[in-house]
Amino acid sequence: MADIAIVTDSTSDIPEVLRKRYNISVIPLTIHFGQEEYEDGGSALTMEEFYQKIKDSPHFPTTSQPSPGSFIQLYRKLLKDHKSIISIHISDKLSGTMGSALLAAEDMKGEDLTVINSKAAHAPLGLIVLRAARMNIGGSSKQEIIEETERMIKKVKAFILPRTLENLVRGGRIGKARSLLASMLDIKPILTLTEDGHIGMFKTVRSWNKAKAAAIGSIGDLITGKGSLIVSISDANAAEDVEEVEEEIKKQYSPEEIMKVKIGPVVGTHVGTGIGITFYEE
Repeated sequence: MADIAIVTDSTSDIPEVLRKRYNISVIPLTIHFGQEEYEDGGSALTMEEFYQKIKDSPHFPTTSQPSPGSFIQLYRKLLKDHKSIISIHISDKLSGTMGSALLAAEDMKGEDLTVINSKAAHAPLGLIVLRAARMNIGGSSKQEIIEETERMIKKVKAFILPRTLENLVRGGRIGKARSLLASMLDIKPILTLTEDGHIGMFKTVRSWNKAKAAAIGSIGDLITGKGSLIVSISDANAAEDVEEVEEEIKKQYSPEEIMKVKIGPVVGTHVGTGIGITFYEE
């Protein structure tokens, strides 16, 4: 067993098979439908059930971060078998999860515990954590893993393509006036993660198919073409679109590796249905 424990939160949406393979510990956020609560990534609410529940429930879902106490409990458990912890989490501009992790770390002064703000969520966060975990399994030092994590934070890029702006409006991520105008004009946004960890507008186009084509084409504007391209395609109840995007990316860029992941309920609450494209060059 490695001396270092790698921790992230459920918004990373890392598939279970990879979490187990690389010994990644995940602390869950919570989804609320009125008085009902579900653990993000838990077996009690699958993605299919989540999207059906959005249609059927009178309550729009809300989300909440883990408490500092939950972090302390996990950290203490891990430190029984590990000498140190690297804990990498969703952007502090998108969730209070980082705040809870930092409060836990403050309470555990004296332990070898490093909390890192990924300035990302979902697949960008997942790819950053996977790189750290693979290095950990390979025997890299804690300092080497931290330095590479900081490099990954700067180079991972992402596009988010929601089918509508409804969830972003209801979650307070975009104004109602902009949503109404976009709906009237059939404008489809291509969103991205800003350098400081917010969700920002990359560009807008006039149809869903044009949005997919523009996002795929924009990959070429953000890579050098000199390194191996790693791509992750995210599915939020849009499987057919994911297959189409995957084939087009393969045709245009011949990536070294291409993964497909599900957008989990917490991220899905704020984005709604649609797809995501995450990529970086090694």
